[in-house]
Amino acid sequence: MAHSNRNMISELRWKFVAISMALTGIVLVGVLGSTLITTWNTQQDIIRESLERGLHDDMGNLPQVGGPRDKFREGNGGDSHLLTLAVDVSSDGVIIETSRSPIAINSSVLTEVVNTALDSEQDYGRLNDLHIAWKRQDKYTSYTEETLLSSETTTEATTRIAIVDTTALDSAFAEQVNNDLVIVAVALAALFAISWGLASWALGPVEAAWEGQKRFIADASHELKTPLAVIVANTDILLADEGLGEESRRWVKSTADEAANMRTLVNDLLELARTDEGAGSKTMQHVDVDLSDLVDSAVLEFDAVAFENGCQIEASIDENVHVEGDPEWLARLSKILMDNACKYAAVGTTIEVSLTRPLGHPTLSVTNQGKPIDEEDLPHLFDRFYRSDKARDRETGGFGLGLAIAKGIAESHGGTITATSSAEEGTRFTVTL
Repeated sequence: MAHSNRNMISELRWKFVAISMALTGIVLVGVLGSTLITTWNTQQDIIRESLERGLHDDMGNLPQVGGPRDKFREGNGGDSHLLTLAVDVSSDGVIIETSRSPIAINSSVLTEVVNTALDSEQDYGRLNDLHIAWKRQDKYTSYTEETLLSSETTTEATTRIAIVDTTALDSAFAEQVNNDLVIVAVALAALFAISWGLASWALGPVEAAWEGQKRFIADASHELKTPLAVIVANTDILLADEGLGEESRRWVKSTADEAANMRTLVNDLLELARTDEGAGSKTMQHVDVDLSDLVDSAVLEFDAVAFENGCQIEASIDENVHVEGDPEWLARLSKILMDNACKYAAVGTTIEVSLTRPLGHPTLSVTNQGKPIDEEDLPHLFDRFYRSDKARDRETGGFGLGLAIAKGIAESHGGTITATSSAEEGTRFTVTL
């Protein structure tokens, strides 16, 4: 069906685009992600080296522009002059000395950093909200007290804490992340447009082939109608001749039956060609349809058919269920499902017909109890010329076009049709519009 074909081609196009974008996106994200990881690791190295310098430099040492290379950066390409402050803290938490770095730090912030460093079980940590990194190292400080009579040297255990302001590095990293996200978004948008164009170009021949197939079915069906009508008329005339011999009558009757079957097939193909056009067909009406009344009429029409097959129909139809669509097509859809249920329902069982409107979507379901359909056959029930029971002849099984037409009608109305089958629940066809 063209609507199904369009869906299939659309799915192929989306798959092509999705695969292209996924592969390119993975590569792009991988490359940009690796640059982010490299940048992050480099920044962490700079922070750690700055902290090491703060721990080991003389408290009175000032960084100099153009001065000697940093011993912790030797061989790595240069200095890492982050704003660094070092403090020596006594064992009882009193700040003994601070480095003479040309920076100032808020006393409350300094207290928070010192307390955090002293209380931590780790020698390194960060205060992300303050954009501060710290590192501590235990050491011993010696100082000499001189009096008139003697001098005494005292050694005291202290802790040196190096503090680095990471604001610049954090801002640079955040900006790089934002820039990478913009690059990814723009690249994927451009890739989507390019992939969509390429997919349309690549699938053009496939779409043309489907259109050719659709036209062939419609044209061939139209061309076959006239000769079939002649054959049927001629066989009817021959059968009406009382002088026709019994043997000849048997052959003419066989020809008439086959011609009738062929006419049914041609009519089904023409119906299929109409549904091929889908919602865009000029022959499809778009009017308000009382689906409740339409389904109720179909139930009444097939009540006698069900009785002849030894079963009955039980209907549960909500009132005033309306849809916009083609009443002739929707009637055909209902009759296909009723006919299918009557054909395959077991003797003495009940066919359940239900029409509801859950969440505003009209839903028609037809359930019959009979031989369950094999699970591997379910996905193919709506394929053209497919019959799950290969041994079933045409008189009971048709040509395998009914459900294909039903699917085309449902999709032409923006709906779906599904099938489930089990020995316990029976076989249920559900149409949601």
